Amino acid sequence: MKKIVKYLLSLLVLALVYVVYVNYPRLDIITGFSAKSVCSCTFEAGRDLESIEAGDNDIDLVNYANNEINLEEKSVTSTVFGLKKRKAVYKEGIGCVLLPEKSTIEKSSFFKPNRKISQSSLPYPYGNSPEKDTLFSNVDEKLLKMAVENAFDCEGYEEVKRTRAVVVLYKDQVIAEKYAQGFSRETKLLGWSMTKSISSAVLGVLEKQGKISLNQNMLFKEWGNDNRSKITLNNLLQMNSGLEWVEDYNTISDVTKMLFLEADMTKPQLYKSLKGQPNNSWNYSSGTTNLLSGFIRNQFKTHQEYLDFWYAELIDKIGMNSMVIETDLAGNYVGSSYSWATARDWAKFGLLYLHNGNWNGEQILNESWVKYAATPTNGSNGEYGAHFWLNAGGKYPNVPKDLFSCNGYQGQHVFIIPSRDLVIVRFGLAENPDFDVDTFLSEVLDAIK
Repeated sequence: MKKIVKYLLSLLVLALVYVVYVNYPRLDIITGFSAKSVCSCTFEAGRDLESIEAGDNDIDLVNYANNEINLEEKSVTSTVFGLKKRKAVYKEGIGCVLLPEKSTIEKSSFFKPNRKISQSSLPYPYGNSPEKDTLFSNVDEKLLKMAVENAFDCEGYEEVKRTRAVVVLYKDQVIAEKYAQGFSRETKLLGWSMTKSISSAVLGVLEKQGKISLNQNMLFKEWGNDNRSKITLNNLLQMNSGLEWVEDYNTISDVTKMLFLEADMTKPQLYKSLKGQPNNSWNYSSGTTNLLSGFIRNQFKTHQEYLDFWYAELIDKIGMNSMVIETDLAGNYVGSSYSWATARDWAKFGLLYLHNGNWNGEQILNESWVKYAATPTNGSNGEYGAHFWLNAGGKYPNVPKDLFSCNGYQGQHVFIIPSRDLVIVRFGLAENPDFDVDTFLSEVLDAIK
């Protein structure tokens, strides 16, 4: 019996050694992901380690990481079998920053944005008072409740859909809302690539103020002596620059190296070469969005002005009081991926676009900018606009083609359907086919005649 146990233990050790050996080059990324995720979920969203490891970090290889939370320092350290230690530290106002392997908190200075939190007494969504209790005669409450409940896993059954939050706004009113156990309307949720749409909106504000133009080129001095100087702001917003980039989250790629190894995330795409012609080479790239974050920073004289602008001219203006956009170690907003807000605050962003850039009478974005965001990009098969996803190509066959949306990893969505006066928010940990977007949306629409 002892020989059998010894043999089995030997096999287990060999298996673990094999896993580490095969994946050793990826360990920096794995521990970086784990430390950053646990840090943000703990200190930004207020969740416990058990739920984080069972949910957000329940990803192949990431679930091998061991995570230690330092509440006093507000940091998280992660390793895989004691190897490749990575640390993320929380700083108020800018969330969790992932540190390079040999960096220390003391060697890094952090600025934070100044906030002007709205104290409006108007009802939600335009203020902080309870929303109106409105009944619409054309809304089938029973069908709507069923549609929303169908978006969640049934209690006691295997988790497949893994939905965390759903909010439905019709004619500016919340008509349906539901949260999974452990989540509520006060829980901040990670938008992942929905952050790209926030970045696009910030550029829209700059455009309205006359500070930038979609057709301007010569965007970076590093491009001054080659064909990259011809790339326009429009090309970057439409992911049609022709710049080389690999967006693969399952291996060591441009995007995983950027998010989990780079101290300055505005740089990786900056030094990439052209592999196609601008305006004719659509390629989805998180590097492009962080390049745009760097472009935005270049419009300001000081770092503090750059940090403040996103909130003063957009986020705080529309009352997204819970939102935090996290920065990299160099103090750049990670405009591709790292933003946190409640589902209700994310819905406010959708309303801004539903109303063509107008927020309760104030024009935040030009109407033409919103139209531009929802206009198909060359080569995207009608699925992409200017940092927004589209249904113009009929990806969701049972949903109006005027739908456009902010989309994020693992099925984060803010759907905007102008023809139906709807904003629909969904957060979770599953995408198609486990969570069928077309079915979910069509069931909600069927409840509104």
